[in-house]
Amino acid sequence: QVQLVESGGGLVQPGGSMRLSCAASESIFSINTMGWYLQAPGKERELVATITVRGNTNYADSVKGRFTISRDNAKNTVYLQMNSLKPEDTAVYYCNKVTSTWRRFESWGQGTQVTVSS
Repeated sequence: QVQLVESGGGLVQPGGSMRLSCAASESIFSINTMGWYLQAPGKERELVATITVRGNTNYADSVKGRFTISRDNAKNTVYLQMNSLKPEDTAVYYCNKVTSTWRRFESWGQGTQVTVSS
């Protein structure tokens, strides 16, 4: 099973930017859709950005126009560029494959904490 390691989180002021990375232990080329998820304190995990192997992207309304997902299949890495960050973006961010059953996934990385605060 592919192991995923998220990195790049930290503390940023409102309006700032941050780039998250997700490194996979093996090729992600065969995974049609990869995604970034977030889990805010006291809330359920939600899917906020997806990208297919062909580069087609989709975003949750809450991040549309501010976040950009990308993938480098040669480096087995998925990225999330986050701009115009808001305090409500504060969460632990995870990457994983995306299927219709993602809510039942048992295998997740450790995630990376993003805190947006002045």
